[in-house]
Amino acid sequence: MFKKVLVAEDMDSINHAVAVVLQELGIQEVAHAQYCDKAWLMAKKALNEGNPFDLLICDLSFKPDHREEKITSGKELIACLKQEDPSLQVIVNSIEDHPQTVKELLETENIDGYVCKDRNGLKELHKALLEVYNGGKYNSPSIEKALQQNNLLVLNDFEIHIVNYLALGFTQDEIQQKLKDENIKPSSKSAIEKRLKELREEFNANTNPHLIGIMKDLKLI
Repeated sequence: MFKKVLVAEDMDSINHAVAVVLQELGIQEVAHAQYCDKAWLMAKKALNEGNPFDLLICDLSFKPDHREEKITSGKELIACLKQEDPSLQVIVNSIEDHPQTVKELLETENIDGYVCKDRNGLKELHKALLEVYNGGKYNSPSIEKALQQNNLLVLNDFEIHIVNYLALGFTQDEIQQKLKDENIKPSSKSAIEKRLKELREEFNANTNPHLIGIMKDLKLI
């Protein structure tokens, strides 16, 4: 079984529950971090000392407070830690079951398991720990069900940005500048207009607000 585990989770109650599951499996060395920056520092220190963590159990969303954080999400934390230690195994433990988010994380090949925080979450985490330790992959049944939908739609990075900016009330000129600032391509106004037109046709939307409403209903944004 895993010998050294890092848990990145900002809720005390969840930290306690996860600790119980780890204890049941005989995992002795467990470290907890309620901030992504702290988790990164702890993992980096352990790696530099030649005693790295075997596993990261990580939430995806962390509620902001008075502290200014460089790493603000579990997704960013996972990417940073996997870049520095590719051998680190990762289980996501999150309430987030958005198909877009799940599929993006799985496609990065940075995670070994995805557990939903629902009524069976702790049992699923127990199963995930055993499966991942034995070299397998594990997703909660609800995640598998979402991923196996025949009509699962996933947007690319460009589409996500333009629709999200549109939902926030930005004009196409402002979206163009935002994309340029973030070095997202294509960023031309003509490309934005063309893709929005194609998306309206694909989703049978009459207007951009109609398109945004449909995408929100489908949990694509």
